This record gives sequence, structure tokens and C-alpha cells, in this order.
Amino acid sequence: MNMTDRFITDRLLLRRWTDDDCEPFAQLNADPEVMRYFPNTLTKVESDALVDRFEQGFAANGFGLWAVEVDGQFAGFTGLNRTSFKTPMGPHVEIGWRLAKWAWGCGYATEAAESVLNTAFKNFGLQEVFSFTTETNKKSEAVMQRINMSRRVDLDFEHPNTPGWWGAKHIVYQASSMES
Repeated sequence: MNMTDRFITDRLLLRRWTDDDCEPFAQLNADPEVMRYFPNTLTKVESDALVDRFEQGFAANGFGLWAVEVDGQFAGFTGLNRTSFKTPMGPHVEIGWRLAKWAWGCGYATEAAESVLNTAFKNFGLQEVFSFTTETNKKSEAVMQRINMSRRVDLDFEHPNTPGWWGAKHIVYQASSMES
């Protein structure tokens, strides 16, 4: 499996994480608006642990969730993750993203996700990639649509790690290597 530590799109740099990313990532994860579709905001300790988990994903899989830079400024992440909890998709790779508020509405999430999805199929030989979000997260769903993922109503699920949370119901999209 090839290891892609960094790649460049028209406007973005996607790269492995550095210690300098931890503070702006913690600020992003502490922002209630950014974390609106998650059960909680994260503490600095939780955010740092997430960066460690992202880096472990690279070590285990050769891919992971890359830090995203816009004009040299940390903007968030986009990447691939092997889901560790039970879903109707079974063991699978998901594509996900989270950006700071200042980076919203600029097409960065779509640009980064499109590049990552192409990399998933061409560099890592994945046959399919899924994405999911709460059913009310229309902006994230719009990114899934813009990168030509297909809606999979038959795979919608209640997130097993968030029982009782208002956003537990998740919608699912899928991309296959034949579609890319």
C-alpha cells in the first residue's frame, strides 16, 4: 500500500499532522457551531488524543485524516478512516471532514474530499468508500452529493455510540471505484 503523506489541490495542502496543528485543532473542536452535529465539543486533551488517533490510522492503514491548510493556515481535516463501530455497512472506510468556521462556504471541503476520494481509489486500491452524517447536517450532505457519492437509504442507521442523542440517526452515502 502506498503512503501519501501530503498532496496539493488547486488551493489546498493536505498533509500529515504536526505539533503546531494541535492548538488550532483544539479551538476548532471547542467551537459549538463547528461541533453542532456532534454530541459534544472536545476538550484540549480530547482533541490532542484525536490527533494521535489520526496518526495511528496512517501507521495502520497507510492513509488517514489529513490536516488541511489554506494559504499556510490550518483549516481542519479531510480524509479516510476505518470505522471501528458496528454499522450496516460492515467493516468499511469512511471519508470525512471538519473545517474551521472561517473556511466554510469556500468550497474547501468539496475540493479536499474530491481529492481524497480519488486518492482512495487510485493510490490505496479501495473499491468503495462511505460517508455518513446526522440526517439534519445538510451542508455535509451537500459535500457528499458534490463529490458524486450515491445516497444509500437502505444503510441509514442509529449511531451506536450516541444513544439518546438527538442526532443519532445517520444518513449514508457511498462511492465506488467504478464511479470515479
